[in-house]
Amino acid sequence: MAISLSVVLLLVIILVVMIRSGSIKTGPAIVAILLGFFLASSGMAPTIQNFLDSLAQSLNAIDI
Repeated sequence: MAISLSVVLLLVIILVVMIRSGSIKTGPAIVAILLGFFLASSGMAPTIQNFLDSLAQSLNAIDI
């Protein structure tokens, strides 16, 4: 849960910065948000969550 909340917060910050800098317009940003919302309620949500969990575990296991 903590990783999911951190990722969401990071993505929101990136989205706000991209909108303010003009890299992405408001319309496409809204479409991206809606896509994420509908993906979260689809049958693909567990697969996406498993992928992100395994990615987080892999990054955590890397010793730099």
